[in-house]
Amino acid sequence: MTPRFRYLNALAIFVTSVLSCSFLLVGCGSSTTTSSHPDAHKATASVPYDLVSPGYLTVGTGSDRPPMEFMDTNTHQPDGFDIDLIKAIALRMNLQVKVMPASIDTLIPALNANHYDVVISGMTITNKRKQEASFVPYFSQGEALLVQNSNPHAIESLADLCGQSVGVQSGSLEQVDLQIASDACKKAGKPAINSLVLPDQSAVIQLLATNRVVATYQDSPVTDYYLQQNAGRFAMAGVVFNTAIAGIAVRKTDIVLQTSVQNAFNQIERDGTYHTLLAKWGLADGAIA
Repeated sequence: MTPRFRYLNALAIFVTSVLSCSFLLVGCGSSTTTSSHPDAHKATASVPYDLVSPGYLTVGTGSDRPPMEFMDTNTHQPDGFDIDLIKAIALRMNLQVKVMPASIDTLIPALNANHYDVVISGMTITNKRKQEASFVPYFSQGEALLVQNSNPHAIESLADLCGQSVGVQSGSLEQVDLQIASDACKKAGKPAINSLVLPDQSAVIQLLATNRVVATYQDSPVTDYYLQQNAGRFAMAGVVFNTAIAGIAVRKTDIVLQTSVQNAFNQIERDGTYHTLLAKWGLADGAIA
């Protein structure tokens, strides 16, 4: 065999192996399977993303914000609307999913440190957050106050909380808005709001259950969830405040990935998967066009 023939033969073998990996997709990457789907054959063509783990969409999310995301006590795995949604999106991108729960105030910094590919955690899109990440809108929500069933303190708005103790989750938009309301109390010559800030939403609700606070402040779907889980015990005070859009966060530099996530979301909206998942979790009112 001549040197030129040996070179051409080796080149042909190399090209064949590369094409084989391209067709197999995940098979030439990590052998660990975190999440799969029986309808994977329905996924669309792959795009060469720059991913944390090849073949996987690594997802940062909160760990205690039902029904958006929470740890299933039976399976000890993340569950909720956000988890189902991001799995459906990853499927359309020919990717498996690695879900990594964390404290919500660490999610965007960890995203920008390349620990995740995307973040989904019912995260309201704000001007400040848009400076830190790009977003794919997927859900409409507001903020709401949860109080004892009879609303003994006659709370109807944030203005009624001056001088009162209120529970709120750390890193949430509600924590910021509660501080703004507290500053308004002081400006009006009234006592400040005493914010009890905890990392877990369930611990925040426990503050209300044990009468350590007069109210808790959280996203409206989270409020609805705890109302359903505690029938006759709690009530929503006033109306839903500050309705806005939540988004899936992507690094501002990952334009290809952001476009692909948006396209995948558009697909599941058109084929009905999005609305099916909303209905499953009792969140039909949060649908966006």
